[in-house]
Amino acid sequence: MAMLVVKVGGGRGIDYDAVCADLAELHRLARPWLLVHGGSHETNVLSEALGHPPRFVTSASGYESRYTDRATLEIFEMAYCGKVNKGIVERLQRLDVPAIGLAGLDGRLLSGRRKSTVTIVEGGKKKVLRDDHTGKITTVNTELIRVLYDAGYALVVCPPAISDDHVAVNVDGDRAAARIAEAVKADDLVILSNVPGLLRDPDDDKTLIPHIAPDTLNAHFDYAQGRMKKKLMAAREALDGGVGRVVLGDARIAQPIQAALGGRGTVIGHPTDHRA
Repeated sequence: MAMLVVKVGGGRGIDYDAVCADLAELHRLARPWLLVHGGSHETNVLSEALGHPPRFVTSASGYESRYTDRATLEIFEMAYCGKVNKGIVERLQRLDVPAIGLAGLDGRLLSGRRKSTVTIVEGGKKKVLRDDHTGKITTVNTELIRVLYDAGYALVVCPPAISDDHVAVNVDGDRAAARIAEAVKADDLVILSNVPGLLRDPDDDKTLIPHIAPDTLNAHFDYAQGRMKKKLMAAREALDGGVGRVVLGDARIAQPIQAALGGRGTVIGHPTDHRA
């Protein structure tokens, strides 16, 4: 059976208990899965507490991201690899799931190129920021995933990744999940966040777009605000990589993964790819 890849965000309102309960049920049913998680809210809180407030920038191509200097990277690791990752592993262990938590840099699970500079648009002008610790994943260590899965473990994965020159780098979690889904030949990629899916009006949940055909995905980027742009980019990359279906679902509801697999949210794929 193909592995299911689930990405759960790290914003406010995420119900990790519900996500973990769903994963535990899938484990009981012997459906293989791999979880990728975020931790943006906890990183923001910790950054403020440590006197190094988060800085979000917009790239020249219009995508928002966290500017990650070395100090931010270390705070990022504390939140993602520490509190959030181990909190999810603890929840799953309580549900009798033999979960193991790894960052992308562990065992070079996720690796790729580091971007030491980033070009942003600020005040209508382009600027180049240096000392940037972000990157783009080019390689997924599927052998490590297979070894751990064959040994009976369920994987809980988070950024950072490791660069080709052996430096930890912040990578986008949605796009990381897409690369993993492509590498393990997943049928489904479920991306859960604190919204119901892609909305025509970001302030009105009733404007949910329930289905997007792959060949019309690019036309829907105009509806995406903030982080949703990266989710659509991740969906496009996953589909281009052979994943059958991507569902943008709601992590604030009961049984969020089962709901997404049942078509609740924004389903991106061909109608024949819909499966519960």
